[in-house]
Amino acid sequence: MKALTVGATVIAFMVTIPILNVVGSLFVSADEGIWAHLIQTVLPRYVTNSTALVIGVGSLACLLGVPAAWFTAVCEFRYRRLFVWMLPLPLAMPAYIVAYTYTGLLDYPGPVQSAIRNLTGWSKGEYWFPEIRSLGGAAAMLGFVLYPYVYLLARTSFLERSMRTLEVSRTLGHGVFRSFFRLSLPLARPAIATGTALVAMETLADYGTVQYFGVSTFTTGIFRTFYGLGDSTAALQLSALLLAAVAILLFCERLSRRRARFDANFENVPSCRIPLSNSQTALAWLFCGTPVILGFVIPVAILLKYAAVDSEWIWGNHLRLAWNSFHLGAIAAAISVSLAIALAFAVRMSGNPVVKLAASLSGLGYAIPGTIIALGILAPLIWVDHLLIDLVELILAKNVGLIISGSIAALLFAYTVRFLAISLGSVAAGLEKIKHNLDHSARALGRKPVEVLFRVHLPMLRNTILSALLIVFVDVIKELPATLILRPFNFNTLAVRAYELASDERLADAAAPSIMIVLVGIIPVIVLNRTIFRESS
Repeated sequence: MKALTVGATVIAFMVTIPILNVVGSLFVSADEGIWAHLIQTVLPRYVTNSTALVIGVGSLACLLGVPAAWFTAVCEFRYRRLFVWMLPLPLAMPAYIVAYTYTGLLDYPGPVQSAIRNLTGWSKGEYWFPEIRSLGGAAAMLGFVLYPYVYLLARTSFLERSMRTLEVSRTLGHGVFRSFFRLSLPLARPAIATGTALVAMETLADYGTVQYFGVSTFTTGIFRTFYGLGDSTAALQLSALLLAAVAILLFCERLSRRRARFDANFENVPSCRIPLSNSQTALAWLFCGTPVILGFVIPVAILLKYAAVDSEWIWGNHLRLAWNSFHLGAIAAAISVSLAIALAFAVRMSGNPVVKLAASLSGLGYAIPGTIIALGILAPLIWVDHLLIDLVELILAKNVGLIISGSIAALLFAYTVRFLAISLGSVAAGLEKIKHNLDHSARALGRKPVEVLFRVHLPMLRNTILSALLIVFVDVIKELPATLILRPFNFNTLAVRAYELASDERLADAAAPSIMIVLVGIIPVIVLNRTIFRESS
């Protein structure tokens, strides 16, 4: 058992290196001139824009996700099962890709404003049209793709509501919508708060959307300070401020889950849902269809149009980018899931508080933006590189240059830190379903702990492990900030290439890599949908 404790502690230490480095930067003196410049010019804007963006995206996600969750969970209407399948689909759409598609549609040269000018004869300045490249536009793009976090958690909570309580509410004279506001919504509040906290953390972590729309937030400020001003210490200290904001959100999310016992499930999924009238069904279609159309149908249609009509497919480049993304995602997924299995198994077999703490620390990565993780591991990797360079020079009398930093290994390290929490949560949940009696029986037959893992647990966790591999794989392919900072020289992925082309206003050319990302991203969403459909439809 000592080996399990030591292994879990080492994994936790490796994963927390970026956090330790970012927090440690607060005790290092930065250039006072740069900080004076930041405070006087842009830091207040970073704070106000980031706060406004979180509020706007969270509000829109709740507006789109909560009514759709309630209609599909509690009510019975035509095409309900189709909406159950379609509502999570925007999870496959990276927000920066949705931003590119809507910009091409709604910007001044786009087809919408061009049609308005052709029909009315107006010219620029003679009519008002909402500016897509703005804080409000960025909030809309993020809300369109992040609402499924609220939708999925809220729907699960609504499904767990006893139909008897709703029936009692209706016998007391409450209609369908009054029951929603007076009963269902208050009971689901902890789940909605948890989903909104996840949306807020994803919003703070976004870089591609806000940078493309020219909105100054903490993530864009960190990039500008690191690349534009060339001050890594100030960039790390800005990251520490963003990390503090994420920590506050995590605290609020945990606080909301403390009351989850009031949201408990005592019955199976209700078999008798509330039937809706024709007018109510039309309202349900409106609330369930709008998020899907805005977050998935319109962006995919625009991408397909660009790819089929307006862009040239350079197959050699696209296949090379796809291979770069694919093998990075596959290796990172394999590493993350392997470490998750080791950690979850160590917690199960030892019960040591140190191991449990190590597993908890290892799960912090997903709450930390990729920008912070990338900056947090640069200095430690460069320090290790210099040790290796000195060692090689001592032994071989050769200067081999940087070995780890600026290589694929640095990217894989960042991906592992960022996405270990996803695989750890899936594997731990799967292990909890395996009764401990099986472990005791195998040990009584003389099997060692490692043999119990490979001969008992892993065969039973096959589907869980596959799901975790798929989810991490797709998240790696969509990851942009960490890849931009840590990628090797002259090395691109689908996400980076789509970002570069869109930044150069080559929106049609960005369609091909964007479509590839979306096609890959649909895979885990379909797996998730199958699980939801099987358990709750």
